[in-house]
Amino acid sequence: MISFEPTEEQQLIVENVAAFARQRLRPAVRATERARALAPELVAEAVALGLPGMDLPADAGGAGLGLLDAALVDEALAWGDAAAPFALPGAHAYGAVVRELAPPERHAELLAPFAQGEALGAFAWTEPGAHPEALATTARRDLDGWVLDGVKSHCLHAGRATHLAVAAQVDGTRGWDGVGVFLVPVGAPGLTRLGRAGTVGLDGACFGGLRLEGVRVPAGARLGDDEGTARGLARAFLRVALRAGARAVGLARAAAEVALAYTQERHAFGKPVAHFQAVAFTLADRHLEVDAAGLLVRRAAALWDRGAVDPGACAVAAATALRCALRASDDAVQLHGGAGFMRDYLPEKLLRDARTLSLYGMSAAVLDQVVAAEELGLPFDAASRLPTPDVQSVFT
Repeated sequence: MISFEPTEEQQLIVENVAAFARQRLRPAVRATERARALAPELVAEAVALGLPGMDLPADAGGAGLGLLDAALVDEALAWGDAAAPFALPGAHAYGAVVRELAPPERHAELLAPFAQGEALGAFAWTEPGAHPEALATTARRDLDGWVLDGVKSHCLHAGRATHLAVAAQVDGTRGWDGVGVFLVPVGAPGLTRLGRAGTVGLDGACFGGLRLEGVRVPAGARLGDDEGTARGLARAFLRVALRAGARAVGLARAAAEVALAYTQERHAFGKPVAHFQAVAFTLADRHLEVDAAGLLVRRAAALWDRGAVDPGACAVAAATALRCALRASDDAVQLHGGAGFMRDYLPEKLLRDARTLSLYGMSAAVLDQVVAAEELGLPFDAASRLPTPDVQSVFT
């Protein structure tokens, strides 16, 4: 049986995070956007709440909570500022690929640095102008290790990460099934961090690129093997997509609430704007969508935690949430009228954040491919389960 009521522990966690989001993150959204980073005191408060290590295994120094708990926290944080969960220290997508590709006995070793909020992980996947059937970044065997060459783009924390995982083509004849993932020291000779990219939204996060020129790593730096990497990556991306979906729900809920409050305060022809049928129906539709998206994300995360990972359920939840955030934020702008386009009001930021968020991890278009493949009962095919340049470049 799936219960939609949080446990007492989950309720306490969410209440504490929601209070932090309401009292500290929301009032600072413009300052965070101008600084393009969370203020150090906000980061310190988040670390004190235990957020960086919340979903890490207990033997890695984390709280050992599940994906559902992480989704609830992500939703609460994103209600305050959608950039916040991206900007905080933690393993991020690096942690997802470690969990899905590294052997279990290495999880504690590789994830322990993130438990106390002193480390930042990054996973470099996307490339500028990559070939649609494979990655342009290559990894070739050399003596007792690997040599990596290529350029990566759209990578979360590329310029700040303390721990880095890089995807590269090991066997070009196998297309996406020939991809490998490698742990690369951030100070490795031949590794250059490229400039920070400007984004439409999520300014508190830091996206950028990497250049690898003859970067050498030992044989043990490779995560996974030739046969299991594509499937592991597919699971890692779904894990990331669910976290992004939870953040989209939080953003969408914020947009719906802001729109409701504004249209109740504004009056026209002797009554609140919200009481006009067209506005009221729009508000109702967004409320329905936000609740539905939230429940879908929680269901998929709960199944994951029980060991019953359902790729279709994950993809449905994440795609629904991403589209919900775009609609809710767009409607919030429209319902504010001219004020919706002014930086004195929140909706324009929510819309920009929703558009950027829609490209993180797996876009809705990529998630649609996963849903279609699951519905049709097609055999596993990496090209239909992974974000590839022929569909859309994504942030990771």
